Amino acid sequence: MMDTGLIPAPLAVEGGGRGAFTFGVDTTLSAGPGTEGTERWLRSTLGAALGLPLRPAPQDAPGGVRLLLDATLGAEAYRLDISDAGAEIRGGDAAGVFWGAQTLRQLLGPDAFRRAPVGPVTSREIAARTIEDAPRFRWRGLMLDVARHFMPKEGVLRYLDLLAAHKLNVFHFHLSDDQGWRVQIKRYPKLTEVGSWRARTKFGHRASPLWDDKPHGGFYTQDDIREIVAYAADRHIAVVPEIDIPGHSQAAIAAYPELGNTDVIDTTSLAVWDNWGIAKNVLAPTDNTLRFYEGVFEELLDLFPADPARFPEFSGFFHIGGDECPKDQWKESATAQARIKELGLADENALQSWIIRHFDNWLSERGRRLIGWDEILEGGLAPGAAVSSWRGYQGGVTAARAGHDVVMCPEQHVYLDYRQAAGEDEPVPIAYVRTLEDVYRFEPVPQQLTEAEARHVLGTQANLWTEVMEDHTRVDYQAFPRLAAFAEVAWSRLPAPAERDFAGFEHRMTDHYARLDALGVGYRPPAGPLPWQRRPGVLGRPIEGAPPNV
Repeated sequence: MMDTGLIPAPLAVEGGGRGAFTFGVDTTLSAGPGTEGTERWLRSTLGAALGLPLRPAPQDAPGGVRLLLDATLGAEAYRLDISDAGAEIRGGDAAGVFWGAQTLRQLLGPDAFRRAPVGPVTSREIAARTIEDAPRFRWRGLMLDVARHFMPKEGVLRYLDLLAAHKLNVFHFHLSDDQGWRVQIKRYPKLTEVGSWRARTKFGHRASPLWDDKPHGGFYTQDDIREIVAYAADRHIAVVPEIDIPGHSQAAIAAYPELGNTDVIDTTSLAVWDNWGIAKNVLAPTDNTLRFYEGVFEELLDLFPADPARFPEFSGFFHIGGDECPKDQWKESATAQARIKELGLADENALQSWIIRHFDNWLSERGRRLIGWDEILEGGLAPGAAVSSWRGYQGGVTAARAGHDVVMCPEQHVYLDYRQAAGEDEPVPIAYVRTLEDVYRFEPVPQQLTEAEARHVLGTQANLWTEVMEDHTRVDYQAFPRLAAFAEVAWSRLPAPAERDFAGFEHRMTDHYARLDALGVGYRPPAGPLPWQRRPGVLGRPIEGAPPNV
């Protein structure tokens, strides 16, 4: 039985027949050992939204909300039992209790998603029922690109709340690219003094003739990062930072020209890139470059500490990109060619693999795990390294068969910058149409994997690349409602794609749209974009037909 309105759908719901629980001014909140974080969240978030004190009470107090750990439940699993005697949330761990609290919030209606009461404080009744639930995948992620367009700290914290509301538990933080460097590194201050802003920005796809001539930039201080990581951890979300190397690095080279291929171009003339696409200016394969990025990573490992107690499955991951690295400059560079000869490498592709393996080993020596886009497979990896399979399913298949863990995020299915419909009103339409139903029918596990190989699929992730998302309203539009469908794919144990009840999901979305409204999310309405969500005259890059299933 599936409970109407709950997203993601729980594993099992049984009707109670035991009356209803009255949630009101007299409702108390008691927290067993290990559940104090959810207690604080319920009081500060749910209590504030509904104007309720949720006073502390002993565990056996009648008529209240009780939080307990239960060793008989699995990791992140919960049991929510509602009766006329109260509401009890049992979790297999602290995360499970927290996810149970998210379900309770949904049952209380859309006003529970506001920041303050919208009317007189009243009691609310929740019909008796028992919900048992547990996630399908361990890694349920969202990648947010803040390099192409910067999102201020408050916007990032807001997105962490949105992830938590959808039981997503990994935030992949894309912090550097050709168009901007977004994190303070104290030993290299020019990374933010120079690399965090650009003079102007292409408006629309790179073929667009339009420019925004206003300088664009911003970065997070180290204390901002610590705050973001702590805020995420309180919501049982792991933050995985990404610093992209050796390509996608023009912002860093603009700040420190010696990082580039100085024997090929005058790197002192480079600025932070103001256009989209793949810049040809890549890192030089020198010892100086390796030492520079080791210094960067040393500071970042302190800002993004491993937390095996909270995230035993994927604590300590560090994403190094490794994708889309043009080799033109290395082919012309005497320094790069000498390096290839010195190391006995076959070619420039092997040179990139050498750089990746260097940092793979460097991170492993410090107890951390490298993860990168699927191009990093091409030169072989250390046993603990993992892969983000973005170009399709094949990268995930190759990684799993080689014994590497993999996160499935194929662009053909879960790149949320792709357009949502074929209509002319879609703002800055990019690539293939990926509808709400397309995302709902995405299956993360490649069908050609054996059962043993499939165990290497840590989970799945949706990606938001922000070239054509100039502010949070555009990010909202591209993310929602598709991120809600993705959350159900990542959490719920759905049948095969063709057998999924999309009509039922759409019906539950009618309740969920009201929650998104209360949260202030500027989602794409089912009938199409609102007038202010359109971008008439701004060129995109639509691709017709269905995407290749590779």
